[in-house]
Amino acid sequence: MRNLLEAHGLTKSFGGVVANRDVSFTLEEGLIVGLIGPNGAGKSTMFNMLSAVFPPTTGEIKYKGQRIEKMSSYKVCELGISRTFQNLQVFKNMSVLENVMVGHHSRTKSGMLAAALRFPSAKKEEKIILEAAMEQIKFVGLEDLYDVNAGSLPLGKLRLLELARALATKPELLLLDEIAAGLNHIETLEMSELIKRIRNKGISIFVVEHDMDLVMGICDKIIVLDQGMKIAEGTPKEIQNNEKVIAAYLGEEAEEKVEVIG
Repeated sequence: MRNLLEAHGLTKSFGGVVANRDVSFTLEEGLIVGLIGPNGAGKSTMFNMLSAVFPPTTGEIKYKGQRIEKMSSYKVCELGISRTFQNLQVFKNMSVLENVMVGHHSRTKSGMLAAALRFPSAKKEEKIILEAAMEQIKFVGLEDLYDVNAGSLPLGKLRLLELARALATKPELLLLDEIAAGLNHIETLEMSELIKRIRNKGISIFVVEHDMDLVMGICDKIIVLDQGMKIAEGTPKEIQNNEKVIAAYLGEEAEEKVEVIG
């Protein structure tokens, strides 16, 4: 099985605060891999480094053998890495279709001048983009809402919309940041099945998620962070029985109980 992404010794500091310290792991092609850990473990910081929101302080990130830690987020997207955000990043004054078409424009070949002057090549490409966007919308189950403004959608539908837009960039690796946050039980189950369908399309998936039922139900491998460091890596069963992982989560629960008592 080929390594799609490799992280070597990733450390990220913000002033005197170290969010991640010397973290290394690999993401194999064709897998769903989970990234979990207590609050403040450094999960979002790790995702932000992998998607080029900001570079690591030290360490290397390789995607298909090519170093990407100093690239822009736009270039990383062009290479085949796309992501969703815990805090939704949709255009609320645009329709569902228009939002997904924005994702496709990262792959367009026509320049701004050709598009503005409505050259035949640009018009043809726009038609292809529209048809492809509708395919993604149908895939996530939003075809009945394609012409509805995103601002009027409930949270569950917005999660699906952001997922459709991420798929529009034609990723080989999809990073899902808290994709089930705020969803009810039925919506979470449906999201789990959708993630499996995405993997079946040949897209590798790396997911940060607090919902342990979702993580344990869909992931082939799980990486665990605590206080910015990797403390475990393995199958869901191995992680469930790992003493360091149990201690990390029990410690968090104990702190929460102290806060409640106080």
